[in-house]
Amino acid sequence: MRCTGSILTRFLDRIGAHQPDTYMALAADTLDRRICVAPMLDYTDRDCRYFLRLLSPSALLYTEMITAPAIVRGDRRKLLGFDPAEHPVALQLGGSDPRELAEAARIGEEFGYDEINLNCGCPSDRVQSGRFGACLMAEPELVAECVAAMRDSVRIPVTVKCRIAIEPLPQGYSDDYALLKRFVEIVAAAGCEVFVVHARRAVLKGLSPKENREIPPLRYDLVRQLRAEFPKLKLVLNGGLRSLEQVAEELPHFDGVMIGREAYNNPYFLAQLHQRFIDPHWPLPSREAVLEQLVPYVRARIEEGQSLRTILRHVQGLYAGLPNARAWRRFLSEQAARGTTNPQVLLDSLRIVRAA
Repeated sequence: MRCTGSILTRFLDRIGAHQPDTYMALAADTLDRRICVAPMLDYTDRDCRYFLRLLSPSALLYTEMITAPAIVRGDRRKLLGFDPAEHPVALQLGGSDPRELAEAARIGEEFGYDEINLNCGCPSDRVQSGRFGACLMAEPELVAECVAAMRDSVRIPVTVKCRIAIEPLPQGYSDDYALLKRFVEIVAAAGCEVFVVHARRAVLKGLSPKENREIPPLRYDLVRQLRAEFPKLKLVLNGGLRSLEQVAEELPHFDGVMIGREAYNNPYFLAQLHQRFIDPHWPLPSREAVLEQLVPYVRARIEEGQSLRTILRHVQGLYAGLPNARAWRRFLSEQAARGTTNPQVLLDSLRIVRAA
């Protein structure tokens, strides 16, 4: 059931003139968004996030997308539990029912998350069939209802992650930017002051989620245009950022950058980003020290019932590009396949990379 009436009306009745700055003044957003790690389904679970936190003391981490119905009716502790060391950490929700999203957001706040983010960017068929993800860009008024309802139920920031557009374009839109501008304008009027924009179209038919991350061309220029028209909003750029040089070029134009697959495939990149853009006096941690710090956490998680194999998959990229990295990954994979439950294998693996 949709949430109609006063919650949405008090926001949307202000945008009749469609001016870029017609959004509600909100409480100060104190989160440092300069470096963010993208929500990645099947990747950014609590074990991954803890590991990434050891490499970056301040990056804003995001959960995998979790659907609102799963939180409202499922095992909340299993879905939402996380280690306090992960802060700051944002909960990304999937859904399109304002009341259900509001309840899920309230639960997320109770669990201690620092932000609630609504997914309006995932292009998968499964997500579309549930009427959420990127297809919601065709329904900005519904997204505004969802944002307004969530804003009404929590005190932490409610943000939106979207694409620059969807393909095919909804009827009435002449180009990508027209859709992006209208979407942001309406959703901002409902109380959203932070948008994470993946600078690619989402092709809703014919491309897989992986292809949607690679084939549609990057259009940073459209997100810069959005920045020029909505100077009071906070904009975080996402998509294709894989080097310090790219981040150095784009970060001055935005409130932050969001790193996706590069943060997973080459997690040490996050440490380099922190030193370059957040704290130049911060000493880069050694990869060996990171693994040593991870061991007590892994031991505790195994005692809780988590499998070592599930945790080890998240560290596979730590030595990416360095000598003996392949042999190091193979050693960890072989130990995990044997069913070992001893986190000592992380320390044992160091002999391989030390020999390089």
